[in-house]
Amino acid sequence: MSAYLDAAATAPLSPEARAAMLQVYDAACANPSSVHSAGERAAKVLESARATIAEAFGVHPAGVVFTSGGTEANNLGIIGRALAAPRGRHIITSPIEHSSVLQSCAALERLHGFEVDYVTVDKHGRFTQADLDRLLRPDTTLVALGLANSEVGTVANVPEVPAQVALHLDAVQAAANLPVDLSAGGWPGPCATTVALASHKFGGPAGVGALLLPRDVPLEPVIFGGGQEGGHRAGTQNVAGIAGFAAAVRAQRERAGQRALEVMASRDALIVGVEKHVPGARLTGHRTERLPNHASFVVEGISGEALLVALDVAGFAASSGSACRAGAAEPSPVLTALGYSPELAQSALRFSLPAPLPPDTIDAIVRVMSKQ
Repeated sequence: MSAYLDAAATAPLSPEARAAMLQVYDAACANPSSVHSAGERAAKVLESARATIAEAFGVHPAGVVFTSGGTEANNLGIIGRALAAPRGRHIITSPIEHSSVLQSCAALERLHGFEVDYVTVDKHGRFTQADLDRLLRPDTTLVALGLANSEVGTVANVPEVPAQVALHLDAVQAAANLPVDLSAGGWPGPCATTVALASHKFGGPAGVGALLLPRDVPLEPVIFGGGQEGGHRAGTQNVAGIAGFAAAVRAQRERAGQRALEVMASRDALIVGVEKHVPGARLTGHRTERLPNHASFVVEGISGEALLVALDVAGFAASSGSACRAGAAEPSPVLTALGYSPELAQSALRFSLPAPLPPDTIDAIVRVMSKQ
């Protein structure tokens, strides 16, 4: 018995994405900027994928900027927007954001003289609007926050910011698991200035992402060269990867609803089993306002690494937190920001389900953990 339980790091490649990529390699493997017929075929695939993603998330096709992944999308949305903004040099973020958000803010602070403030989060990873309002200043130019936390699974409350302040949302985790819709009447709606996505969270290939622009705003490029992607992002587009990205998004949206309920039922059964049978296990993140496929714990008296090894030996691939910092010796800064001690933070364990789990698989996972 085995199960892959690390979709928050990378979801398995979907059959739809694989088929779309192979079709491009077979019939449209060319530079989409080239003027010959092969280049035109590649350009048609590129623009079809752009239209698919735009429709899925409620933006205009011109508001889809393809990138090399979620990290670049966050860099472009934060650095590119902040440098193009006509206002001051003050940014607000939170201490539990993905490293690509925090390091983009730090780079603006270090290289361009911006000031960065951090909104306080509660023990579940949610901020209050009152605390955000307290930090807003006349020279605030950007607020950068995640829609869902990758380590503890908490779905954020959507911030309200003044119209003149840019709002960047890191939706890399949320968009692959929740019905993110940037159009009027959707969730979170048209509140954001820029929104980051990553293909491999949907079941598309790694190395592809997008920055969504719900409305036309100035954006400085962070990669320089040709005029691809409307001048926002230089470099020849990965047409096959982008086609796989669009196919994965389409498939994910078509399967949403009932499948999400089935995954959530497996998640809840796993949480109940771990809390009942694993001594010292505590759920991290918000109990109800969390990603439907995400269950994360700290376990008193045992290291997260020991749990991961035991699970891996038994055939279960889980994680200790964000894959972008996995293997780091220090405790998770997300968990310590939520108030966990460094020792308890190093016992973290995360399960993120790409599909529903059979009950006997859940029982087997709980047995492995309870024996440690």
